Amino acid sequence: MRLALYQPDIPQNTGAILRLAACLGVPVDIIEPCGFVWSDSGLRRAGLDYLEHVNVTRHSSWRAFIQRRDVDRGAGRLILLTTRAPLDYADFAYEACDTLMVGRESAGVPEEVHEAADARVKIPMQADMRSLNVALAAAMVLGEALGQTGRFPRPTD
Repeated sequence: MRLALYQPDIPQNTGAILRLAACLGVPVDIIEPCGFVWSDSGLRRAGLDYLEHVNVTRHSSWRAFIQRRDVDRGAGRLILLTTRAPLDYADFAYEACDTLMVGRESAGVPEEVHEAADARVKIPMQADMRSLNVALAAAMVLGEALGQTGRFPRPTD
């Protein structure tokens, strides 16, 4: 299981997602360009001292990310979290090698990314609401995916 962030805009959200990934032992792909300087204090503040414990791979572009996935044949499926999805995230059958992708806070992802996704899932919400915070959405769907696949880390005694 992996998380991918498509051109993240807000360092605090990215830091929160990186902290989540560190705690759950999930690698993260950052697809640049980011809407902030990678060393931004907001990123460090939200990630606290957890950032050194997460496996982060930075990709210079969407094309670089896709090329890397093509090289890594075991990359699994690309699952996009989007409000435009036909399927609720809890009704989807996740696999251990899936990559869950979230879009930019300000704009989501372009059509090219939608088309490249192997599946698209959404979080059902009240009709008059646009979207959840990207870090909260990532946490909800990652929790479901890890639960379904039995991949939550087990503390050692």
